[in-house]
Amino acid sequence: MTAARMPTRAARMSGFSMVEALVALVVLAVGMLGIASLYVITLRSSGSAMTRMQAVNLASDLGDRIRANRNAGSEYANAAPASDVPCVGASASCSPAEMAAHDLFVWQRQIDNTLPGDPSGTVTVVGAGAPRTYTITVTWTEPGQQEPLQYVMRMQI
Repeated sequence: MTAARMPTRAARMSGFSMVEALVALVVLAVGMLGIASLYVITLRSSGSAMTRMQAVNLASDLGDRIRANRNAGSEYANAAPASDVPCVGASASCSPAEMAAHDLFVWQRQIDNTLPGDPSGTVTVVGAGAPRTYTITVTWTEPGQQEPLQYVMRMQI
């Protein structure tokens, strides 16, 4: 009797392994979707971190330009970066105000070429005498975001 029941039990168990394989396939598919979504989130975060780093570097670059041209004073807030004044090279002789306009022109071009989403940069100066407080603001909008982001750097010279 025991020998007769063995084939019946084996016949019933043969379909059970197919259900196990299908369940394992569903679990594997859900796990792969989770890994893919984690990968997409990681890519977005690293892109945002790179953009923020570029904004910090751009603000620091203008800060260094202001330190190099201390005699311009508040001209960095007043200068219009509309055209490029050739202030670079051995033959160039620019006033501090012209150098400030040149620095802002180059800086605005760097911002436009580096940051996404209609970026802008502004400089405000507080104080008539030394030390002056310069506030450098870089604004941009991340792809897929509605609200603009800002990086603000303050320095006293």
